Amino acid sequence: MTNIEAWHDIGAQISATTNSQFSVKESHPIGGGCINQAYCISDNEQRYFVKLNTPDELRMFEAEAAGLMEIYQSHTLHIPMPVCYGLNKEYAWLVLQYIDIDKASRGNAIDLGLKLAAMHRTTAKHFGWTRNNTIGKTTQINTPSSNWIEFWRTQRLAYQLELAKINGFNGKLQTLGEQLLSDLDKVITSSPVPSLVHGDLWSGNYAFDTMNNPVLFDPAVYYGDREVDIAMTELFGGFSADFYSAYRRDYPLDSGYNIRKIVYNLYHILNHLNLFGSSYRHQAEHMMNILLAEIR
Repeated sequence: MTNIEAWHDIGAQISATTNSQFSVKESHPIGGGCINQAYCISDNEQRYFVKLNTPDELRMFEAEAAGLMEIYQSHTLHIPMPVCYGLNKEYAWLVLQYIDIDKASRGNAIDLGLKLAAMHRTTAKHFGWTRNNTIGKTTQINTPSSNWIEFWRTQRLAYQLELAKINGFNGKLQTLGEQLLSDLDKVITSSPVPSLVHGDLWSGNYAFDTMNNPVLFDPAVYYGDREVDIAMTELFGGFSADFYSAYRRDYPLDSGYNIRKIVYNLYHILNHLNLFGSSYRHQAEHMMNILLAEIR
């Protein structure tokens, strides 16, 4: 639980950033995340959403704020605007605009699909991004590259496989991984443009506000194949048929997506293996077997 000094420091920074006096009078914990502590803070007039972690996680919050602004600058989907971030001896924090979420509403899934398609039309010259960020608590490498297959090979799959080796996951996982990395050009057969992607688009990272507008948060943005976002929406579910039909009508997917989505979601399963342990090992190996069988 936070102490009075932390709220004092956060309130002081909000005041300095917004040029409007703010002092934390109330703080209520908000559940739902496993990485950070989250709170709604208020001075009985203004409210903010605050994430807290240890001081060494400030860079994670800096990157998250930059990622939210990257989406904001696409003029497509609504995001909680970053207010400030900082740290003291006990905590690092990220302060965001507080958005009232309508948890009872299914929202406008068609609007979500169309606006995500619009966001994906925001492009860059290279794959990657201007900085590294995090996927969960794992560092996500975003060194710019002109070659999508090489980017996915080295900065996504090979990086996660190396972490898995460090974490003691060897044997079949690594053997299959080496085979897949060498034949990745046979799996990723499209030539995507570098599109702005959320990067961690599962059902826990979007919602609808009380005006029925779709809202994205907790991004792990970079510029990549837009299919990585669509693939992840399918990995854990939570997106409606209306969402998919609206997206595909507006921005059809290329042929071969049903295979590519496996290699894109493999990245997230390997990350879950590294974050949460061996329960994800069989799923990762199974996905690699499917991909290798497809190209043999």
